[in-house]
Parts: sequence; C-alpha cells; structure tokens
Amino acid sequence: MPNKLPKKLDKKFLSRRQVLTGAAGLTAAAILPRSSLADWKPTETVRVIVPAAAGGSTDVMGRLLAAHLQTAWGQSAVVENRSGGGGTIGTAEVVRSKPDGQTILVGNPGPNAIAYSIFKNLTYKPDQLQPVSNIIRIPNIVSAHPKTGIKSIAELIAYLKANPDKLSYASSGVGQSPHLTGAWFLQLTGLKMTHIPFRGAGPALQAALAGDIQILFDNLYPSLPQVQNGTLTGLCVTTPERSDLAKDLPTMRESAPELANFDVSSWFSVFLPKGVPAPVLEALNLQVKAMLEREDIKKNIAAMGARADYSTPEQFSAFVDAETKKFAGIIQKEGLQMDVQ
Repeated sequence: MPNKLPKKLDKKFLSRRQVLTGAAGLTAAAILPRSSLADWKPTETVRVIVPAAAGGSTDVMGRLLAAHLQTAWGQSAVVENRSGGGGTIGTAEVVRSKPDGQTILVGNPGPNAIAYSIFKNLTYKPDQLQPVSNIIRIPNIVSAHPKTGIKSIAELIAYLKANPDKLSYASSGVGQSPHLTGAWFLQLTGLKMTHIPFRGAGPALQAALAGDIQILFDNLYPSLPQVQNGTLTGLCVTTPERSDLAKDLPTMRESAPELANFDVSSWFSVFLPKGVPAPVLEALNLQVKAMLEREDIKKNIAAMGARADYSTPEQFSAFVDAETKKFAGIIQKEGLQMDVQ
C-alpha cells in the first residue's frame, strides 16, 4: 500500500514536471548499461498507470520510471493517476488495455496480491496481468506509545500474554498492508489485540501519538520520524533485514521463534497486460534493471528507506504468487471480505 513520504522527498519528487525535465537532461548514454538492451521501443506515447493518488511511493516510482523510459526510449511517457478501490480501478484499466507495451502498470501489494482474496466483486484476475519486475521494497514498522513501557516485540508478547485484550492497535484501514501485518503477528503468536482501523496512515499516526491506541502498525513513513524523535517507541521492522535508516530496530524475525518466517513489505513493481509480446516484456524488464543501476536512483531509493529489488519476469511472477497466497491465508483466517468501493 502507498506510503506517505518524508518532506525531503515530497519536495524533490512530487512535481511531475521536475521529474520529467530533470531526466530529460540526461543523455541515453548516461543512464543505459553498456550491454545492449532489447531492440523493441514504443512508437507512441507510453502511459504509466499509477493506481493511487499523487504523493505516495507508488506515484513516485511511476514518475521515476516514466522519466527513465522517456529518456531511454526517446518517446513521451506520461503518468496517469487512477486512484480508487484500493488500487483496483487503475489496475482494471491496465487489464483492459491492448498488450502492446504502450500501457504500463506500477503495482503494489494492495491491488496485486491482497485484492484477490479480500474483494468479493473484483473485476480482474491474476492471470490477466504479466509481471515484469519488482522495483523496490520498503519495510513496515511496529511502534508503541511510550506510556505503555513496551520497548520490544518480546515485551509486547509478554504483556499480551499477561493482559489479554488490554491493548488496541491502529492501522491505515481494513485490508491494508499494515492491518494484515498486525493480523499475521497475532495469528502466529496466538495473541489478541483489538484492531482500530483509520481512514489512512495520517489519522492512525495521530491516534497513536495521542495515546488513543497503544500499538501502531504502519509503513516505514510516516512513523519512522516519530520513532527517531522519541514520540513513539519503535519495536521492529517487518522485513527479513533491518532498515538502513533504522539499523537499531530489530526485525520481527529476530523477536520470537514463532515469527522466524515473518516477512511483510510494501513493494512497488511493474506489470503489463497479459499477452504482451516477448520482445516488449524483455525490453521493459531490462529498462527497469537499467534504471535501478543508476547512481541517482540508488540515492533516491536509499532516502526512502527502501531496497532495490530487480527481478526477472519469472522470478517476479513467483514472488507475486507467493505474496498472493500468503495474504490469502491471513485474510481467510481473519474472515475478511469486502466490496470494491
């Protein structure tokens, strides 16, 4: 699901004009690897569909990708924000598009893994999209209000065992990645907390800061700055590896034996409509790789607390399938079912 970005990135990336004109100033030689890429190139304007509003990580990744492709291919690449329905509206538009490489989807776990199990009236299926490559992964983060005195996941587990149903946890909404992170944690430990869903990460964070709820499951941003300044107590990150921006925070896996396989991240990726010709798929996949090898992109990704995660189409297909199955298990055990709004 989309993250709210730090102010540093808001100023730098949220202007489409800044992104596109900045990239246009680079020469193709400066951004392409020395090895030749696939020969296919688009013959008309490329539409990069972002199934989210402007300002979040999905949007930023879409604009960086569009800027790179515009320079690399010498063809206009335009970002189109199609928000709504938890990302499913924009995704459905790509599914309906001609598989000619001119329409690209920037995906994330919401519409491309979680939606298949949680929405009763979803209008598309996994096999109607062609996975191209992942771009980045960003951890989720678990934090506590300082007044709880809880400073680690081990302490949270101990408290919940001694005081069942005494704590509540907040998330950005039912079925969002942070909610399912909390749900999986409770399923694996056999513990209970009351889930309090909010309409977005901002209201959930404010409730946590006010002490209205005790535990917060969130994307890395906007919570990390609050952890760093001490207004929230960071308990862990949810990826297998620690975050480079918060190396003192342990991973969920480090915290208890029953959490040894815990792995949840917000990932941002590239899809095409199913049936796209092989040369098109290869060309776009290699351009994702080329983009992630650029030094300026590496710096941008690091500033977001993210890790580059290039993959071949085969590797990414397997990853998406595993993520879909993982979330399906969590959702089924929670008994969650929703309609696309």
